[in-house]
Amino acid sequence: MIQFERFQLANGLRVLVHEDRSTPMAVVNVLYDVGARDEDPNKTGFAHLFEHLMFGGSANIPDFETPLQLAGGENNAYTTNDFTNYYIQLPAENMETAFWLESDRMVSLAFSEKSLEVQRKVVCEEFKEHYINKPYGDAWFKMRELVYTRHPYRWMTIGKELAHIEQAKLRDVKDFFFKYYRPVNAVLVVAGNVHTDQVRALAEKWFGDIDTGEKYIRNLPAEPKQHGARRLEVKADVPLDALYKCYPMAARTDPGYYVADLISEVLGGGASSRLHQSLIKEKKLFSQIECYHTGSTDPGLVVIEGKLIKGIRLEDADKAVEEEIARLLSGKIEEKELMKVKNKTESAILFEDMSVMNRANSLAIYELLGDANMMNTELARYQAVTADEILATGREIFHPDNSNTMYYNSIN
Repeated sequence: MIQFERFQLANGLRVLVHEDRSTPMAVVNVLYDVGARDEDPNKTGFAHLFEHLMFGGSANIPDFETPLQLAGGENNAYTTNDFTNYYIQLPAENMETAFWLESDRMVSLAFSEKSLEVQRKVVCEEFKEHYINKPYGDAWFKMRELVYTRHPYRWMTIGKELAHIEQAKLRDVKDFFFKYYRPVNAVLVVAGNVHTDQVRALAEKWFGDIDTGEKYIRNLPAEPKQHGARRLEVKADVPLDALYKCYPMAARTDPGYYVADLISEVLGGGASSRLHQSLIKEKKLFSQIECYHTGSTDPGLVVIEGKLIKGIRLEDADKAVEEEIARLLSGKIEEKELMKVKNKTESAILFEDMSVMNRANSLAIYELLGDANMMNTELARYQAVTADEILATGREIFHPDNSNTMYYNSIN
């Protein structure tokens, strides 16, 4: 059981405190309720661009890194389609340094054409390195556009196209910041060797006077139900043919999410999974194959992805995957296999919770989802999943009309 206290400042900032006396460290985690799904379709990549801009200096602190390093701290951030997360870890006795730094970033960034140009170049190089010049780098650009016809998950966190970042204007950047990076759209989690009263006092001191901002009300277009299989075939200069298959699944807080998570483990969660045993070890069709899900807040995807052995036809590999799915859906899953994937999931959750940084991160995400205490109830929801639910949900997910398949052909 992860214990925590929760309170809210007058400006709407939600604050969660998790006390852990077993560590000399403190983690200060600030989660902003904005991700790539909240972007203008003609100005994508801004949430990720901000992840970089937030380290380029703020209103009163031109150099973010030096004072943090002097306090013995380290920091990082990441962006998803659903949110943007910033975190600092440092000795608990120096915790106020993190409050000072994070609050000044929330007040206002040090907006300048120079800072924008520096970070724009960094992001553009990242785009080219990982998504244009890298083998298979464009695969998920193509898959997202195939799967999503209306919902903004149809573009990647890095952005829909390089030109959107190249053409970003300082006015656009400022508007984005002051729309989303406000106390009312943020969650602050402080974890480690801290006291709640101490955190409350520091939160009021450093964040209490920041303008509330306008609460962002998300109103995104829902993805309509799919009514027919979709297929795409591409050719590129890659080492091996690759197969991508995607199937829409439940949203993060829906009961069907937990069932879909376990289904992905049964099919492709490691060397003992069905796809690995059958299609790599026995039939030798794939050099690698996995099944996973995107884990997104809004309805996401179950994904089967694999690289083929040279000489194997994509049609044959695809048929073999379909046969494994059919085998799962044609008979009841054995209790032993279901228990195995439940135990694996439990171990992964418990292992992740061992780190105070991960606990802070998880509390922030669950608070954003609507209930930080979900962190303590997730295991029970996985354990409650039955073999019948696996079968019923599997038949919904893997319905033929629900499939999206891409053949990624090597021209070599």
